Amino acid sequence: MTEKEHPKVNFGKTGILLINLGTPDSTSWLDIRKYLKEFLSDKRVIEVNPIIWQIVLNLFILTFRPSKTAHAYKKIWFKKENISPLLYYTKSQTIKLRNILSGKKIIIDFAMRYGNPSIRSKLNLLQQQGCERIVILPLYPQYAAPTTATVCDEVYRSLMKMRWQPSLQIVPHYESEELYINALVQSIKEKVASIKWKPDLIVASYHGIPKSYFDKGDPYQCYCQKTSRLIKERYTDIEILTTFQSRFGPQEWLKPYTDKTLDELPSKGKKNILVICPGFASDCVETLEEINIQGKESFINNGGKNFDLIPCLNDREDHIELFKSLVNRHLT
Repeated sequence: MTEKEHPKVNFGKTGILLINLGTPDSTSWLDIRKYLKEFLSDKRVIEVNPIIWQIVLNLFILTFRPSKTAHAYKKIWFKKENISPLLYYTKSQTIKLRNILSGKKIIIDFAMRYGNPSIRSKLNLLQQQGCERIVILPLYPQYAAPTTATVCDEVYRSLMKMRWQPSLQIVPHYESEELYINALVQSIKEKVASIKWKPDLIVASYHGIPKSYFDKGDPYQCYCQKTSRLIKERYTDIEILTTFQSRFGPQEWLKPYTDKTLDELPSKGKKNILVICPGFASDCVETLEEINIQGKESFINNGGKNFDLIPCLNDREDHIELFKSLVNRHLT
């Protein structure tokens, strides 16, 4: 085969892929059900007998839960853009990272572990665009098997389908990165400066996992506590309490539970609180609906006076600088 006869091949580029949890395509019952089915079928997320679980999932959970979940998403959906907050901010993060890491040989994109755009589709696209190496940035500061590990699983499964595989580098966690902690502390200071009342307490609420996962060796709780400790070292004006939210099912999860804590705080004299969610890279249904709507309502109904949510780092400049720092280590 001569040089002229050889098909054109793209090569010599580096891809950076930001990956978050995912989102339904819309607030319709069918789209919510499709999303939940993919999410709750992940064996990293639900570690029970898969045969029994699929029966429970399809006969019961996917019959009733989509309506409840759709109701929650409708409360926080960005109607103008017609996308979820998580998708909106992930897109914005990607665009802003491109602006400060632009180059002919660097391609930056994003994917979702569940829903669209899929990890497989974006890895295939990066490979087709000539990326011979790809840096994966899971947008989970604190590593856990049901989050970071399942992202890695899907990345590896996608590469197994490729004839010409790119080299791969993964940012496993960044719970104690100085830029991350500094950005969280700055977000606290900005919120405190913007309100006209003095908080009695700041609740640092992380997504929970079943306690059995921790007992089996998952380091997630340790990483969450480390993040909280580092925040406390840099911000001492207000007490900070670590809790865990979003539990699902009857088994015990990491404690203390955020919802029960919010119910109990007013009776303990903590009637003016802020909540920050350090484990979420973008505001989403868990922060905007579960915390800022359900949590706030419960807190006020139990005697609380003032409640406010500190926004996630989202597409703040200091957050994007953190991403730049994390991926730059793999670009040299």
